[in-house]
Amino acid sequence: MHSRRQLYTDLRALGVAPGSVVMVHASVRAVGEVAGGPDEIHLALKDAVTDAGTLLMYASCPRYVDEVGRGNLSALEEAEVLEKLPAFDAETARASRENGVLVEFLRTYPGSRVNRHVARFVAWGRQAEHLFSHQPWDYAFGRQSALDRLVALDGKVLLLGSDHDTVTFLHYVEHVADIAEKRVARFKVPVLENGARVWREMEEFDTSGAGVHPNWPDRFFGLLVDGYLAATANQGGRVGNAWSHLFSARGLLAFARPIMERVALDPDATGALREQAARMTSPR
Repeated sequence: MHSRRQLYTDLRALGVAPGSVVMVHASVRAVGEVAGGPDEIHLALKDAVTDAGTLLMYASCPRYVDEVGRGNLSALEEAEVLEKLPAFDAETARASRENGVLVEFLRTYPGSRVNRHVARFVAWGRQAEHLFSHQPWDYAFGRQSALDRLVALDGKVLLLGSDHDTVTFLHYVEHVADIAEKRVARFKVPVLENGARVWREMEEFDTSGAGVHPNWPDRFFGLLVDGYLAATANQGGRVGNAWSHLFSARGLLAFARPIMERVALDPDATGALREQAARMTSPR
């Protein structure tokens, strides 16, 4: 069983420093049993960054909120959702289960903030207000988003035993990369306007599993992250039981963007990336 103090010590050894702005992806199961429960994980993170630092996690929205119009539902399913789904409330809606349990523990803890958008983030700390100072309605992962400000603040990405293929920050890279023929997703979401539920249109460069470009290989994000870790000789370290990595969002952007732009022109350009990613062999 791990304690908050032990997790704090592991995080500091990994490089999480006072004043850091850190975007977190976490597997509570990978961290292992923690005395006091999962809240102790984000409390240990807060201890490590201190009141001068900031935490950011991606919460998204409950099932069906952003599905109408994407083509994933049958006509009958879509009609039922349109009839029955309540308006999305960023302050009270549960985080998507796909993003793990820790983000919901952080979201519901005193002092946390969210942006009022279905592409919803949770933030805590000194830069939380700045991260959410502007939120574009369309293309919500791109310019002027919380992820754009994360880069400007020289923020870090922390993977606590999480799948390297689920790094949300790489959707920002997709949004800003110079790539022709990006897939665009157009859909509707239920929101309150003047006290009434309305279905408001939205669009983004496709962040679904299909990927923003037809040339993306399977688990492309995982290849990019592992390639970057190998290129920077980042072997990571344990936080609790979880093998974890801390790295620069700005550095990942500089590494991943030109690769995305090459692969969009030539799908065979992933060969060198696969070789590089294969050299990233962290102890387990």
